[in-house]
Order: sequence, then C-alpha cells, then structure tokens
Amino acid sequence: MLTLGLVFATTFLLLNATGVVTVAKIEIWLTLARDADPLWVAPIIALLLFVDLIISVPTLATITFSGYFLGPVVGALAGIAGLMMAGLGGYCISHRYGDLLLKVVIKEEAKRSDAVATFQEHGAVVILLSRASPMLPEVCACMAGMTRMPLGKFLVLWLASSVPYAAIAAYAGSISSLDNPQPAIFAAIGLMSFLWISWLVVRRRGQKRQG
Repeated sequence: MLTLGLVFATTFLLLNATGVVTVAKIEIWLTLARDADPLWVAPIIALLLFVDLIISVPTLATITFSGYFLGPVVGALAGIAGLMMAGLGGYCISHRYGDLLLKVVIKEEAKRSDAVATFQEHGAVVILLSRASPMLPEVCACMAGMTRMPLGKFLVLWLASSVPYAAIAAYAGSISSLDNPQPAIFAAIGLMSFLWISWLVVRRRGQKRQG
C-alpha cells in the first residue's frame, strides 16, 4: 500500500508543480459555467472529482465551491456523485487489472502478499479515515479492488467516508462568500483536525495491541 501511495504522491507533486488543476482555475471554470448556464455547474463538479482519480484535484476546495455555487443540498449531491464515481472507477479498474498493476508496483511476491494481507485486515478503517490525506482515498479505492474486497462492503465504507465529508464541505461553502470565507476555512480546519486525530487514536490503539 505504501508503494502505491508513493506512485500517487509522485503524480500529485508533478501535477501540482505544473499547475494543471488549481483552486483558482476551478473557481474560474465554475464561474464561467454558472454565467453560461447554471445547469453545467453540477456536472463539472462531479467530473472534476472523478478526474481526481487520475490527476490532482483539490477535493475539499472543489466541494466547498460546489456548495457556494449550488447551495448545500445540490452542492453536496454533486460532490457525493463525483466522489462515488472516482471510488467506483478506482475499485473497478483495480479489480480487473489489479494483479498486473500490483506486480508492476511491487516486484517481490512476498511483499505483494503482505500488502494484500495488511489491507484486508485494516482496510475498513483506512477507507473510513482516508479523507485525512489528499491521495489516500484513491489509493484505498485501488487497494480495495486489488484485494477483492466485496463491492457492497466497499460501497458502504466509501459512502460512510464521503457523505459526511461532502455534506459538511458543501454546507460550509453555501454560507461562505468572498467577504466572509471563514465558514469554509473553519470547516476545512475542523474536518482535517477530526480526521487526523482519529488517525492518531486508531494508530495508538494498534500499537497498544501489538505491544
């Protein structure tokens, strides 16, 4: 899982360096879409979040913009739709080609078996808390497909992770403005703090069990 994470991290850093998709660009695209036809905003939000599977897209900022432009309910639904498409895309592609991809990423069979066993043991918790890191959700979706996690279980975990995240971010965006961006800022800080604290608690409990 660490090796796959490094692959995503490298892609993330390269694309960030080139500035292919930035928060400023997303705001411009959504403003243009709203001015042309508001009906385009929701599909663009969903598409951006789906494309996050391949290229680096600032997920939290995108969903916050979704709430700002579409309101809390439609904004959250557009965000959830995009996150679901990205999750299912990563899961299905990796379920189909995961063995081949895993062999390319991890050469040694023992290490491959180790990675699969580790995710099978801890995968549920990792998926639930994956929003703590920009790349971790995509890694989790791919690992779930590679390790043949049942689709129903994956969907439940992915929804449990994505729905509250999207709802909070969209609501914060809906009550924010250019003159008053504090709700969006506080929501971002609160979400990340909660997820990171949860990670630390889970990690500490795991260390105690091993000890």
